[in-house]
Amino acid sequence: MPLNLAASSRVPTRDPAWLGRLFYLGFALVLLWPLGVATEFRPWLLLEPQSLAVTGRFLADFLPPKLEAEFLTLVLKEAWRTVAIATAGISLALLAAVPLALLATRSLSISALSGRMAPAASLLRLIVRGLLILLRSVPELVWALIFVRVVGLGATAGVLAIALSYAGMLGKVYAEVLESGDTEPTRALLRNGAGRLQAFVYALLPQNATELSSYTVYRWECAIRSSVVLGFVGAGGLGQQIDSSMKMFNGGEVATLLLVFVLLVALADGLSAGIRKALQ
Repeated sequence: MPLNLAASSRVPTRDPAWLGRLFYLGFALVLLWPLGVATEFRPWLLLEPQSLAVTGRFLADFLPPKLEAEFLTLVLKEAWRTVAIATAGISLALLAAVPLALLATRSLSISALSGRMAPAASLLRLIVRGLLILLRSVPELVWALIFVRVVGLGATAGVLAIALSYAGMLGKVYAEVLESGDTEPTRALLRNGAGRLQAFVYALLPQNATELSSYTVYRWECAIRSSVVLGFVGAGGLGQQIDSSMKMFNGGEVATLLLVFVLLVALADGLSAGIRKALQ
């Protein structure tokens, strides 16, 4: 059978979409260039001889890591405290996030069954959503600075900071997840005399339990990382120990603490991934 030379000659020799990709790449650079200028972003400074020399001396101070038994015992104690701060903070955040999310969910409003929420219910929902915005708008680091002034240095400030900040995050996401699902079973229960809590437990929760649980576990993993950062402002845990070692210019201690923190985050990531997989 003879080959169709005309057809084979029409086979494209380059990606037909290259022009479009080139256009969007140029468009992105045009948008990003003013941002780089405004932020004085100059990454090439990292490659200057002076910067490389400073970086080399800084990294050399990390070697060798400090592995004395007494110090490792302290590190493990602080690592456990870091996990405890994150877990306690998330637990308190859930106590606030769940009721706030239920109040902010329109499908659980009995007055909305007629098509339009009552003014009082609409105002309450607006206030709750405003509170959630306030809680998550203030970074946990700022909350920690406030609570360190109020309750002093230690884990209490870290727990309260995570609780408030993450209550806003969890409440907002919970409300959006509940409203994005099928609301007809919820409305049917409400029309037949069920309370809002019953409608939530028997209609909304079963269909959204996996997504809600998965996000909660993910936020717990994020809280572990946040608790380390909060330690730099005196909120306890590994972060406070890292800050203390850096101020004493003890690179070996910092290296050990960073290695333990990396292992801690890896373990939390694996555990949360396993939990999310089991919930699916």
